[in-house]
Amino acid sequence: MVLHEIKQKQVQRALTIGVWTEKQEKQTAESLLKELSMLADTAHIPVVHSELIRIREKIPSTLLGSGKIEELLTLIREHNADTVIFDTSLSPLQQRNLEAAWNVQVFDRSELIIKIFAQRAHTKEAQLQVELARLEYFLPRLLHAHDDLHRQKGGRYGTKDAGEKQLELDRRYIEKRIVHIKKELVEVRKVRETQRKRREKSGILHISLVGYTNAGKSTLFNRLTKASVYAEDKLFATLDTTTRRICLNERELVITDTVGFIRNLPHGLIAAFKATLEEAVYSDLLLIVADASDPECEEQIATTRNVLAEIGCAGIPARIVMNKIDLQNNHTHADFFVSARTGAGIETLLDFFKNITIK
Repeated sequence: MVLHEIKQKQVQRALTIGVWTEKQEKQTAESLLKELSMLADTAHIPVVHSELIRIREKIPSTLLGSGKIEELLTLIREHNADTVIFDTSLSPLQQRNLEAAWNVQVFDRSELIIKIFAQRAHTKEAQLQVELARLEYFLPRLLHAHDDLHRQKGGRYGTKDAGEKQLELDRRYIEKRIVHIKKELVEVRKVRETQRKRREKSGILHISLVGYTNAGKSTLFNRLTKASVYAEDKLFATLDTTTRRICLNERELVITDTVGFIRNLPHGLIAAFKATLEEAVYSDLLLIVADASDPECEEQIATTRNVLAEIGCAGIPARIVMNKIDLQNNHTHADFFVSARTGAGIETLLDFFKNITIK
């Protein structure tokens, strides 16, 4: 890809900005801002300062009023930041105008998540889904990307392409690429569908691990299957769906590790990554893995249930597994309590697997 708006400078010093409105509790806004900094850390973006700002009315052209723009410019200079990352969504026009006002890179939570997905997708399907999400996100931003996109490109007067702008050429390229990626994804999914049908015919129970990002799904998956899926104490440590078979008392089960959920995940990304979660849609049982040590555990479970409903999993039997009980556990509403790190409670979970049946 050589598109100007996708090739950006490496971030050296970032300012993260949370927006608090009257429609939202301040505590929630503070939590989301903290999460934004964690996302930046996952993307290897150094955060030098975080600021929560309250706005009464969102300005269509700049999001913020002129006074707030000046205040933040002072902060940008004070911390020598070269990038500002907003927790709230920015329109293409807002992004462009704020970049012009501050002379730094500006992007939002959606773009940050796309950057993380681009860094951490490894399978062909995940990489295709990342590129699709990225192109669909940037397509409406072409108009405000860079001034040099508006320069006229080649062609003599009177020829078919005379005076066609670079902007139009880039738009045409992106649209064609989107069509091509969607065709590729159809072929990749056909292979996976064939594999799934074989598994369904075998009558093997299929269990999917789902839950909020960084709840410890991959560590639990490794503990249950004795696999070595990449696991790290960061948001979105892994994006690729991984499936393994295990044998319990001569009974085979299939367990799948899925990408983690997160609050305020843009609907476009949910649509683009639905295929990554399709294993959950066709599961016989969902294990909703939650971080027992996180004070916002209940809200994260609610987020997980909402996303599951969006992708068509609402009717699938589910059990809640509280993980990381070795760190802390103040929760009583769960089916299982485990520590994937130490192995506590794992035998109880495996005993449950031995006795469940496919309905």
